[in-house]
Amino acid sequence: MEKILEKILNDYQINKVNIISILQDIENNFGYIPEEAVFWFSKKLDIPASRFFGTATFYSQFHLKPRGKNIITVCRGTACHVKGSERLIDRLFMELDIPPDEETSPDLKFTVEKVNCIGACGIAPVTILNKEVHGKMTLDKLIKEVKKIKSNE
Repeated sequence: MEKILEKILNDYQINKVNIISILQDIENNFGYIPEEAVFWFSKKLDIPASRFFGTATFYSQFHLKPRGKNIITVCRGTACHVKGSERLIDRLFMELDIPPDEETSPDLKFTVEKVNCIGACGIAPVTILNKEVHGKMTLDKLIKEVKKIKSNE
């Protein structure tokens, strides 16, 4: 880990980038922002760790916990909610054995993200499976897609 952090630090010092750029580099290298990386940069740059954590928790692009290999995003906007997105979410958590109050399966194979709006209300309910948008999602189609992903692993 330290080798990667040193490279990011070196880029920071050469290009004079900001905290967001550092966090983006950390996220790109590790898939999330490890707490020890924040404290490492805090010490090296004499910037309070709270500034890193404040920035990381403000922007939804950053994650403070490890994420699954497969990301499933489910829209919870009004149109999607009315068309059953909560049933889709509940079934996903059950199907993927994701514990309550978590979003990632213990085996780190799946992460289920609940978002407020994807902006595709005309094809509600909408899910995004590994960056591929699926509209008019049903429980049957969703389970079929999840099984397809599982079989490809």
